[in-house]
Amino acid sequence: MQLALDSISKKVGPQTWLYDMSLALHSGAVTVLLGATQAGKTSLMRIMAGLDTPTAGRVTVDGVDVTGTPVRERNVAMVYQQFINYPSMKVAANIASPLKLRGEKNIDARVREIASRLHIDMFLDRYPAELSGGQQQRVALARALAKGAPLMLLDEPLVNLDYKLREELREELTQLFAAGQSTVVYATTEPGEALLLGGYTAVLDEGELLQYGPTAEVFHAPNSLRVARAFSDPPMNLMAASATAQGVRLQGGAEFAVPLPQGLAAAGLTVGVRASALRVHARPGDVSVGGVVELAEISGSDTFVHASTPWGDLVAQLTGVHYFELGAAVTLHLDPAQVYVFGADGRLAWAPAARHLAQGGR
Repeated sequence: MQLALDSISKKVGPQTWLYDMSLALHSGAVTVLLGATQAGKTSLMRIMAGLDTPTAGRVTVDGVDVTGTPVRERNVAMVYQQFINYPSMKVAANIASPLKLRGEKNIDARVREIASRLHIDMFLDRYPAELSGGQQQRVALARALAKGAPLMLLDEPLVNLDYKLREELREELTQLFAAGQSTVVYATTEPGEALLLGGYTAVLDEGELLQYGPTAEVFHAPNSLRVARAFSDPPMNLMAASATAQGVRLQGGAEFAVPLPQGLAAAGLTVGVRASALRVHARPGDVSVGGVVELAEISGSDTFVHASTPWGDLVAQLTGVHYFELGAAVTLHLDPAQVYVFGADGRLAWAPAARHLAQGGR
């Protein structure tokens, strides 16, 4: 399915929920809608599904205008944050319902296959009310996958699950999406989830479409500060700077040799550094800054060190489990080739080359 949004917008009373935007989804691929709560992700998905109509613009499927076509006349599967299942039917029957409508054979085997992938095969003989919220959400997700619709819309489908299960299902879903033929739209607030799912990412903020493209490209070359903030977890370290003959100078005095574009205003620049680019072990050519540990957090297999430095308050993401005393001195090191530079207008002026990003590691 080739779904396209042509200059659509959405207003509700005096409020604008979606500003004018155009977006053509890549058929058979995953498109991630990435943005904070109230960025416009659900509003956009409802228009894609046919649950709502845009105030202006049109929606086309394979070149045909379907703007006024209701959802019941479209072949769409949708899973919300709030799970929806048939309460009077057991889990197996819930998952099998779209397969029976299509008259498929070997329904029992297909149901067990999908249920096993989503870790709910042991619940097939139970009713939804006998399951936890996370388990019910997986049933709704299994039914959507079984439907095999050409357009599948998933609105933060893993948000109600515990951390470990989310990690497992993200990998399973990536494989399921790759093996299927559906065009998948997946809404999330988590940059890490977008990176794991791959495909394409549309970054939304307060109803505006900020950037759309291959996920890795959007992550490595955010076209503005707004995109960089939205597509970084933890948030990108941002520092005030000005242009010099060789590159940029931070207010703290450090200089980075960066080939800035001609005509860029010298004042009001912002240097961005991802937390994963900061290290506690020096390498040749690094620029270093001393600081004081304000906080050290261990999350999964990473340690996040918050430090007060002459460059400002920085966060370093270190691989592995490390222990730091609060108030202890710490020196952070950075390869100058890994800095981002944004102009006074907030637009990207310089991004690290892919080879430098690949040389990360802490």
